[in-house]
Amino acid sequence: MASAATEALIIACPNCAASNRVPRDKLGAGGKCGKCHRALFDGRPLTLTAANFDAHASRADIPLLVDFWAGWCGPCRQMAPAFEAAARELEPGFRLGKLDTESEQAIAGRFGIRSIPTMILFRKGREVARQSGAMPLQAIVSWARQSAANQ
Repeated sequence: MASAATEALIIACPNCAASNRVPRDKLGAGGKCGKCHRALFDGRPLTLTAANFDAHASRADIPLLVDFWAGWCGPCRQMAPAFEAAARELEPGFRLGKLDTESEQAIAGRFGIRSIPTMILFRKGREVARQSGAMPLQAIVSWARQSAANQ
């Protein structure tokens, strides 16, 4: 039986959404996608769409923190740099993604997004925490870590 350190995690590629097996103890080393050969982590949020959402939210083994936003939303634009910086702090233990509620209305509706910005933390396809309203960098990082630890 594999130890917790050598346990393989499924990590979805941010570029092609292919599933990659990465040993837990090698997660911090980054790694490259076996299909497209690009980096599995690049320190910034990925753009989530109907085509790649489930690969990251349901099939990956690391928590997915999603910022539901829209281009017309002032608080969303205000929080964007903090969310981007949070990706650098939280990867590779988390994947961060941004979902434009205007272009991906079906997904926003699926999760009952009523106000933006709203962040939802997913683990294995299940919503585990939700927070509405713009937050600064350290509040995003603390909320994500605490919410993941409570699961």
